[in-house]
Amino acid sequence: MSRLVLPGFPVWCAARVVAMDVVELALPGLLLFEPRVHSDGRGAFFESFHRSRYQRRLGADVEFVQDNVSVSAKGVLRGMHLQHPHGQGKLVSVFAGEVLDVVADVRVGSPHFGKHQALTLSGANRRQLFIPAGFAHGFLVLSDSALFQYKCTDYYHPESELSIRWDDPQLGIAWPEAHPTVGEKDAAAPGLQELLSAKRLPVFTTGPGDVR
Repeated sequence: MSRLVLPGFPVWCAARVVAMDVVELALPGLLLFEPRVHSDGRGAFFESFHRSRYQRRLGADVEFVQDNVSVSAKGVLRGMHLQHPHGQGKLVSVFAGEVLDVVADVRVGSPHFGKHQALTLSGANRRQLFIPAGFAHGFLVLSDSALFQYKCTDYYHPESELSIRWDDPQLGIAWPEAHPTVGEKDAAAPGLQELLSAKRLPVFTTGPGDVR
């Protein structure tokens, strides 16, 4: 895992320059943004989004067009979700509370197909995770409640929504809760192999977007 410093345009707050660290995760394409927080006796300040700076790291073609917010109680599991076609890149973060966030590469033909990565997002660590189109995403709430935000690169298309069973053994995700609270649609979701056989999954390509 390598760490890069992403310089920003100078933004002054209490005589300090706001900057952002970016961490490249083990699954290629996943990026962890770590805002630099400036605290004093009054509280704290950090820049949560700057379009030009993010596009310099993600590419000029990455444009966030829709924001979604969910509120979930402890033990709630939402996932694993993706949209195909009309794939969505996502920038996800937690405003309050704590979740275990999980991303799986489900692009057919990807050298990392079926692999997943898990990490903690919380209101305390203020991390933001960028998830490219073609990856399935889900999270489990670890705190009493969690306020979760998604920034998306395409609009919601209900006819393109896909769910993969959260406890699919092919994904092998080690959720810390054996009996989470799961919605009816997620509980009835097919496994990865079923979607693969039905040719419902995105296809890995080399080049811009890495998916079709």
